[in-house]
Amino acid sequence: MHPVQHRRPGASRRVLLPAALCRVAGVALAVSAGSLAAMSGCESNRSVTRGSEAAMQRALVDTIRRELDEPSQSPQRRITERESTAAALQIDERVMPELETMGGPGSYSLDADDLPLAEDMLGRAQRVVAISLERAVRSAVERNLELQFARLAPAVAESQVVAAEAAFDWVLFSNLEYTRTDSPQASVASFGVPNPAATDQNAITNTTGIRRQLLSGGTLTLQQAVTYLDDNSPGRQLSPDPSWRLGLTAQIDQPLMRNAGSGVNLAQVRLARNAERSSVAALKSELIRTVTETESAYWELYRAHRDLMILQRLFDRGVQVRDQVIERRRIDVSRAQIANAVARVESRRADVLRAQTSLRRASDRLKVLINDDAFPIGSEAMLIPADEAVDEAIEFSLLDAITTAIEKRPEVARAILSIDDTSIRQTVADNQRLPQLDLRLQGRYEELQRNLGDAYGDIVDGQFISFLVGLFFEQPIGNRGAEALARQRRLERMQAVISYRNTIQQIVLELKTSLDTVRLNYRLIEQTRVSRLAAAEVLRALQIEKQLLRGFTIEFLDLELNRQESLAGSEREELQALVDYNTALANYYAALGMTLERNGIRFDVPDADAVIDEHGVVRTSR
Repeated sequence: MHPVQHRRPGASRRVLLPAALCRVAGVALAVSAGSLAAMSGCESNRSVTRGSEAAMQRALVDTIRRELDEPSQSPQRRITERESTAAALQIDERVMPELETMGGPGSYSLDADDLPLAEDMLGRAQRVVAISLERAVRSAVERNLELQFARLAPAVAESQVVAAEAAFDWVLFSNLEYTRTDSPQASVASFGVPNPAATDQNAITNTTGIRRQLLSGGTLTLQQAVTYLDDNSPGRQLSPDPSWRLGLTAQIDQPLMRNAGSGVNLAQVRLARNAERSSVAALKSELIRTVTETESAYWELYRAHRDLMILQRLFDRGVQVRDQVIERRRIDVSRAQIANAVARVESRRADVLRAQTSLRRASDRLKVLINDDAFPIGSEAMLIPADEAVDEAIEFSLLDAITTAIEKRPEVARAILSIDDTSIRQTVADNQRLPQLDLRLQGRYEELQRNLGDAYGDIVDGQFISFLVGLFFEQPIGNRGAEALARQRRLERMQAVISYRNTIQQIVLELKTSLDTVRLNYRLIEQTRVSRLAAAEVLRALQIEKQLLRGFTIEFLDLELNRQESLAGSEREELQALVDYNTALANYYAALGMTLERNGIRFDVPDADAVIDEHGVVRTSR
């Protein structure tokens, strides 16, 4: 199953997020102190003052409440509107079909064979392939290389969580030592004559046990020590000899102040989990960015494709006028006028060549984003858009938009996780200010026998039992290092809160800017359409006048060239407004954090067991 799947518009849509991220994202929706308290109070043992905690909660709540204050006063939904001024042109309705054929989006043939293209880089006729927006987005989601790279980050972070949790796993240890001792020893002299003495021993010691770090910060150790001793010292007889010494030990080393408590000892685990959630949010950001960039590239391809057709028609019309100028050269046309007409046509030819190059570059840019095996960047196949640009009003509410953005944007989740990270680090730093006071408790069973089996058999009787209780204290004089670190962590937490507030501000700014751009370009589409109709009407009237007069002058032909360029310019402005509107829609949904839902994309995160299939696509069994 693909970790990210694309579905047709209109199909069922859902977004699957890790439960942990959902809980964190839910905090972003909070506009009450209770919701935010759930986040900041999730660790009861964090040593921060209630006053600073409440101040932080109020700051976070007030940040959202302030942005929603005025929009909440007008929560009703609105529809983008525009006013048409076409009636001011006073154009006969019977003429409108003719004007629409002279210029505009619907006046061009979409047949690939009618597209004016030069040879490709291999010297062959240019091959053209139409691609839909749905296919482009689906291919980008599944195959984009930057997205595939980002898709592995959550799996890497998950492995880091496991590594952090592994610090509390049981550890098996075993040590084996052999000692050969042959050394002189001092002895008591008899009758003034010293007695030579020495120690001659062979010892083999094996220590085997298990050890585990506890959530409280302590260490539990269970071990057995077996020592085989063979004593050959002169003048000394040990019993038993050789001997087996068996010792079973249970020991707990527990910090009582510094490094004590799960809040400190689970800090790395919690930071690793937050890093995993942050990587999931970063993946979602990258996915939204890739889809939005793909949509923008597709509409840029649309603009380049239509622009080429507009400029080609302008060139063809210019050729007709140029030929008419040349035909009149024997009547009333000077060489300068002929040169002017030729120069203007050649300038239009240059514009066509530039448009062909722009279309090629837009096609290659889209190829990189979608990374489709059928259209590698090295392929000379040229992509052209198969879909028409959208020109429809949208319904919106500023209150709903801001609320949705705060809920859906992964940047908010990451900002909240950053606050939580600084809180965890502050908890650890505050703990490090305490003196070090460690407690050690040890119990030991021992037995000494000639045979190891006898030692195991007799040790259960508990004849030899030793106990140890110890306290170890340490405190730096002045404690400046710990105090400085604690102060640093408090400041970092304040920075994280400010960063969260800035994130909310930037999201609202981006949302309002994108929505304002949508409204602007929706109006511009109609305004540029009216401008194009007016330019077409001027050209049509001029052509009719030329046909009726028949005795037109060279100035009349020059005026016709000007009117042709005016119409083409109006067409290009209308095209740009239409493309800008569709691009603005993509940016608006990205600002909302709803790009995935809009395109029917299911967001599922690959785990550490993810693999790369034969196509280079990350797959997961989750």
